[in-house]
Amino acid sequence: MNRNDLRRADLNLLVVFETMMRERNVTRAGERLFLGQTTISSALGRLRSMFNDPLFVRTGGVMEPTARAKEIHARLAPALEGIAEALSFTQAFDPLTSDASFHIGLSDDVEYALLPRLMRHLRDEAPNVTLVVRRADRWQLPHLLTSGEISLGVGLAQELPASSHCRSLRPQQPMLLRADGAVGPLDLEAFCRRPHVVVSSMGQVIDDVDQVLSQTGLRRKVVLAVPQFSALPALLADSDMLALAPDYVAQALVKLEGIRAELPPVDLPAPDLSMAWRGASHNDPSERWLRTRFRHYLGEPAARAAVVA
Repeated sequence: MNRNDLRRADLNLLVVFETMMRERNVTRAGERLFLGQTTISSALGRLRSMFNDPLFVRTGGVMEPTARAKEIHARLAPALEGIAEALSFTQAFDPLTSDASFHIGLSDDVEYALLPRLMRHLRDEAPNVTLVVRRADRWQLPHLLTSGEISLGVGLAQELPASSHCRSLRPQQPMLLRADGAVGPLDLEAFCRRPHVVVSSMGQVIDDVDQVLSQTGLRRKVVLAVPQFSALPALLADSDMLALAPDYVAQALVKLEGIRAELPPVDLPAPDLSMAWRGASHNDPSERWLRTRFRHYLGEPAARAAVVA
């Protein structure tokens, strides 16, 4: 095919094809593109005629790509990224009038404690913009960025794709949460003796806290692991259980009756909460605007006036 033949190609069909390669499901592809199943099915029919190949074969509830589809996608994905980046240079972005949709990844702590504040401001600044949030812990974030399922993620960033960018937003100062009636802060002996609830998306009961304690020959008693911070108020109420959470989660939880927060009786790591984004979206005006809002409303109070580079 020469470049004159490109006049016969429909770019919208190629976007549907790339989305199907990611989702492997007609319904999810339609939701991601805000299109109905009938429209997606029609586009798949035209794609099959265009490439003279079935492209996707149903296997159970999944549409598995053929060998030809995988070959096409390997060549097509970087080309579509280049087109999107080129178009972004010619498009101005006005948040007040834009109806753009952004696919972002957030860790549970950010979604629970910081997303509400962000959304209150975005409703004023960009009333027609849509955020589509995916859960993204430290293990999922690199994959979601690499696959293009999200353009921006906020959480603990590690082993990011080489083409991505990353910026620290704020430290995660651990705070001790409790809902008992005892007076005064807990000492280290009581901290280790009392039962603990751990929040872990992967169901892990041992984390950095246990490693710090083990260095001094101490252990704590973990009796429960849950996947999200929103479960803590009900679990801690009328109980002697303890939990640790980042300071911004603690600030949200202490607004609820009976929950108290204090510094833990042991020095614990305070890893950075970071914002990571795809290299392909680095110069996109809409994505740059979104990053400034995340930096402004999710970062440290003293840094909220900063603009993302």
